Amino acid sequence: MLKDRDIICISSIDWDFIWQGHQQIMSTLARNGNRVLFIENTGVRPPNFRDLPRLKKRIHNWLHSVKGIRKESDDLFIYSPLILPFPYSRLARCINKHLIMSVLRRWIRSAGFKNPIIWTFLPTGIVLDIINSLDSSLVIYYCIDNFSASSNLAGKIKKSEEKVIATADMVFVTAKNLYDWCSRYNQNVHMFPFGVNLAVYEKAKREDLPVPADILSVKHPIVGYVGGVHKWIDFELIAFLAQKHKDKSFVFVGPIQTSVDSLKELPNIYFLGQKQYEALPGYVKNFDVCVIPYLITEYTKNVYPTKLTEYLALGKAVVSTAIPEVTAFNERHDGVVYVGSSKEEFSSMLDKAVSQRASDSIKNKRMGIASEEGDWNAKIEKMSKLIDAGLVEKESQKDKNWKDNLLKMYAGSRKRIIPLAATIAAVYLLFFHTSFIWFIGKPLKISDDIKHSDAILVLAGGVGESGKAGQGYTERLNYAIELYRKGYAPHIIISSGYKYVFKEAEMMKALAVSMAVPADAIILEENARNTYENIQFSKDILVRHHWKTAILISSPYNMRRASLIARKIAPNIDFVYAPIIQSGFYGDGKRVELRHVKAILHEYAAIIFYRIKGYL
Repeated sequence: MLKDRDIICISSIDWDFIWQGHQQIMSTLARNGNRVLFIENTGVRPPNFRDLPRLKKRIHNWLHSVKGIRKESDDLFIYSPLILPFPYSRLARCINKHLIMSVLRRWIRSAGFKNPIIWTFLPTGIVLDIINSLDSSLVIYYCIDNFSASSNLAGKIKKSEEKVIATADMVFVTAKNLYDWCSRYNQNVHMFPFGVNLAVYEKAKREDLPVPADILSVKHPIVGYVGGVHKWIDFELIAFLAQKHKDKSFVFVGPIQTSVDSLKELPNIYFLGQKQYEALPGYVKNFDVCVIPYLITEYTKNVYPTKLTEYLALGKAVVSTAIPEVTAFNERHDGVVYVGSSKEEFSSMLDKAVSQRASDSIKNKRMGIASEEGDWNAKIEKMSKLIDAGLVEKESQKDKNWKDNLLKMYAGSRKRIIPLAATIAAVYLLFFHTSFIWFIGKPLKISDDIKHSDAILVLAGGVGESGKAGQGYTERLNYAIELYRKGYAPHIIISSGYKYVFKEAEMMKALAVSMAVPADAIILEENARNTYENIQFSKDILVRHHWKTAILISSPYNMRRASLIARKIAPNIDFVYAPIIQSGFYGDGKRVELRHVKAILHEYAAIIFYRIKGYL
């Protein structure tokens, strides 16, 4: 049997659901020395009201684990992911991929998983995302259902299932129809109907088990059913049988997964709910006859009912509807199952099965068939041999194809580089050889007619748009001095808290004084670290001097941001926006340099940031 392997199982059911092949296979592999991470059902349809208990359980499991992962037993871990329940939404799938893979990657690193086998029971888009995101040694798809026929919404699963089948290194199936379907997309398909843990049933045969308390008082003959009470059961058939066979008790052991209101009023029908897997043989042993009362639908045409093997393992007579897999089973085993193709025939077969007391030879034949067809250990052993061979073959192919794989990698790199290079070239041409940058910069410019004001406010540059200290402030100061000399305002406010060797505001004042501006006409604001604080702190100076008008000087592309700030925090000050007219640092509207592009993009980024911060 497979040993010393890391396995990630993507299940179509939750771990605590009815014990089925999912749990049986993975627990067996874990006991045999493999490490298994069992990912619980991520869904093939949006949840409905009946799913609330399962969702509640999922949340409980997540809260009582480490990011959804808990240890079930040695080498067996369960992952209960919390994801968006919209399996066919592209946005939800993208989010779910991030949610699941962020946990999986950390788990793989922390647990030391190396090249795990990915074994999936689901064929959804998120499964493809997991397969494509992990470096796996082998991918196995165990196709146990016709998912596209399980519900109207599940029909959307067909495309992703085709991709999963084609991607898988090998495919296991439980039914002939599924074999035919999967073989259309993958040549490595193997038939493995679900089995039974015969050891549990062998123990029930050997031991004198007590009658379960909840059927102790149920009248015989008992017609029994074990498994989920779901929508694929023919409830009209059950009602017909219960009314026609009032001398018989109809007992259902398993979780109720659909409405059974139409049957609850019938006195000889009993729903006992879900039981532990180990307790099921005790019920089957006390049934007089067992039934598989499934509807014939597109879905059940692909179903191999595991309960058939469970019933036969204890030598029980079985009556079933004519679902294809039971019919095929009957053909292989000389009609060991009673099959009814109509309500009346099913009723007749039920009478026959109850009245004809089976001899020990018939019971032994049934048990022998169960042992031959259904032992899980034998099936897992056969699967393991196929997997081992698949691993060897895949490693061999890697060695043989290294050259082709390397060339494909380079070819793939070229394919990615060419579009990237083309994109970069297009962006370069757009920004540096067209007027595009001036076009997008135009909305940033605001310019008013100059008028007499109380003060001239100069916002110094720091390393703002230019990206270098000392660039830009001389142009702004020169323009302020020009307006001062023309008599537009008697005072100049210089706002800058920037320091590069010397304080920028003091350097600007010294330059202004050297150009014959009286020192007492200059007011310094030396704390502002950005445009928001330039306006905020300068407003305080204006208010303190009872000045209500000011000419605001800055770079051309800083004006939009400055005006938005002033409108919000200084609404009572009448600003005249006067950007510098000619600038060597911020462009002439013709020749484009990198600093011009950076200046304009910087302003847009700053406006967005200020919006987020609530400054505007």
